[in-house]
Amino acid sequence: MTIPFWCIVIVIFIPFVLAGIGGAARGKAFGTADNKAPRAQAAQLTGSGARTYAAQENAWEAAIMFTAAVLVTHAAGLPAATAAPWTIAFVVFRILHAVFYIQDIDKARSGAFLGGLICIIALIIKAA
Repeated sequence: MTIPFWCIVIVIFIPFVLAGIGGAARGKAFGTADNKAPRAQAAQLTGSGARTYAAQENAWEAAIMFTAAVLVTHAAGLPAATAAPWTIAFVVFRILHAVFYIQDIDKARSGAFLGGLICIIALIIKAA
């Protein structure tokens, strides 16, 4: 499996890691994580717990766009070695995005988002 495909795997797991962190935040805030109505309980969170859930939602959205970009590069015949630096950078930006989101460092979070978006755009341009 190529580096770009491994990066897809990593990016797909980021929301699951954030879900675990969010579940711990629910447990800490409410004494237990309500597994019967987790979204309703998560909606009551404030602070870093609420930001963790927002980061999780954003991570799912980014995973869809990134996966599409990598598949486009693959279908276009772009060598994996050419795509790899952009896919690795995207993974780094997305991890930083989640950290900055949870820590409420808004400008850095926006920068990490923009960095990831630039990686997706670059992949699509290179595939053209």
